[in-house]
Amino acid sequence: MKRHSRPIGLLPTILLGFACSVVVTLFALWAHPVSVLAMLGKMLHQPLILVLNWLPVALLIAAFAFAFRNVFWSSAAVGAVVGVMSLINRVKLTVRGEPFVPRDITLIKEAADAAGSYDMTLPWFQAGCLLVLTAAFIVLGVLLPLKKAENAPKKRETLVRIIGFVLCAAVLVSAVGLVYSSTELYNSFETTEPYNLSSVNNELGFVYYFCYHFSTYKIEKPEGFDRDEAASWETGYVPAQDAADVNVVFVMNEAFSDILNEDVFVFPEGENPMEVYNNLAESENAWAGHIVVPYFAGGTADTEFDVVSGMQTNLLNPASPSLTAFRTVNRDLDSIFRVFGSDGYTSCFMHPGQSWFYNRENVYDWFGADESFFVEDFEDAEYKGDWVTDESVLRMLESRFEEKSAGGGLDFTYAVTIQNHMSYTEDKYGDYVCPEVETTAELSPEIQPAVNVYAEGIRDANALLESLTEFYSAQSEPVLLVFFGDHLPYLGDNRQGYSELGLPAAEIVGGEDPYAAYTAPVLIWCNDAAAEALDFENAVDALDLPEDGRISACYLGAAVLELTGRGEVSPWFAFLNEMRRELPVLHNGFYESADGVISTEPTAEQSELVSRMRCWAYYKLRYGVVD
Repeated sequence: MKRHSRPIGLLPTILLGFACSVVVTLFALWAHPVSVLAMLGKMLHQPLILVLNWLPVALLIAAFAFAFRNVFWSSAAVGAVVGVMSLINRVKLTVRGEPFVPRDITLIKEAADAAGSYDMTLPWFQAGCLLVLTAAFIVLGVLLPLKKAENAPKKRETLVRIIGFVLCAAVLVSAVGLVYSSTELYNSFETTEPYNLSSVNNELGFVYYFCYHFSTYKIEKPEGFDRDEAASWETGYVPAQDAADVNVVFVMNEAFSDILNEDVFVFPEGENPMEVYNNLAESENAWAGHIVVPYFAGGTADTEFDVVSGMQTNLLNPASPSLTAFRTVNRDLDSIFRVFGSDGYTSCFMHPGQSWFYNRENVYDWFGADESFFVEDFEDAEYKGDWVTDESVLRMLESRFEEKSAGGGLDFTYAVTIQNHMSYTEDKYGDYVCPEVETTAELSPEIQPAVNVYAEGIRDANALLESLTEFYSAQSEPVLLVFFGDHLPYLGDNRQGYSELGLPAAEIVGGEDPYAAYTAPVLIWCNDAAAEALDFENAVDALDLPEDGRISACYLGAAVLELTGRGEVSPWFAFLNEMRRELPVLHNGFYESADGVISTEPTAEQSELVSRMRCWAYYKLRYGVVD
């Protein structure tokens, strides 16, 4: 074979290396489960995307060309690795509807264990083409080796190869850390569905998308974390003692808040859009307060994460204030779904949005929900403008209750509405004109319509709450309802609406109340059958909730578990209930003690609790196993 080889010079080697890098990049694009021609057509309108997909491949081929002293063998090695990763990405997109990202490399065992539970059609044709391409590179490497420099000292040649490899690798690492990690650059590219990870991956290309996510979804390892110690806290579930048999329903209403109760708003008597909530809050068999949520005017999924898992989004990586908690989830987790499930409950999550949004379809499976229902499952869903109505969620909740109660079992349901989602523009509800809201403040032409439209959503949310409580009141089966908001509404850039209305949330940092921009109302209500089963008034008193009725969202699920007699089933949620009594609110460096004192300097006991909370959550997300 050596007799037939034809050594080539440096310039042809560089040109051939460039050609090989283009071929490998094109294979990575072809491996996507969409038309490569359509992909290239979109990318040609944003050619920088093509460069960002090609550059890492080119640098890797150059680096290993120095190492192997053969550009084709380098292309074979890089092509095989990039090709296999691209095919893994294709399979993951097809099976789970989410792309392959760097963190998945640490989950090889979990992926292998889970593979058998999916009906997978592997891309054998593409895999065969990759095998042929790799073999072709190897053969070309034998036939066309790099011509050796005449009379070049061996040590000098070795030094050049080492320096070349290191330089290429350094450029690649620097590019990933400085360029590919740029959120500003990533968000600058136009994509069809910016919140659909599969769509974004297909439009930005696997290589660029993969490199960008080296810097995302990071959970900061807490100081003092000890894996063995954290593992010792996970003692497993214990059977519930004297738990009340009540159906439990959580309804998280989009952008639900009580800002319309502020004095700046003027409503005729009995016409406040919050009238239903206000009356129920003062009624028997009810407790009303507030939860402090992760973000201002957004972050619905993060509030879900905090409530369902008991972990706090803001503590996962304090250095990354925009972290989306659902993106850190990739394994089965302890949750309120699992605690109720361990006691024989059926469970479901329902949301009239897309299943891929925030990767909810997979995340709720990891949380342990038996079923998940998304927009396609809402039969005959009604729309108000572009959004599925709260009325449609009401019908789904009633249908779920009737189906499960007919079987005689207990059910836990977590529903998230969508109708009152931003933006609150005049055309949000099509031709429907929302009633104008009178205020004592002078509102600008931009803010007045936003207030009108938002208030309309609150009217419909209260109508949902009224119909739901009337429906459950008529049932003989016990029902506990937890109705709450996920965040404050978005009322203009730089909190313009809050400033014009003179509301405390205008001061997102530095105001008298550091939680004003992060507070959402919560109502815990039950029908007569549940009130008797729970001994509701005494059970609420036993929770030792703070006088101001405000707790961090991460405590809400744990508090409801304790209210129903399941507070000690999970050691994690038992710990949260203990922590809540000492530190009912913690958020972005502010700590509120049980007596209502807010400080930026936690006590030693509070610091110890926060440290344990962070270490335990880190263990769960990185290493924990749910039986």
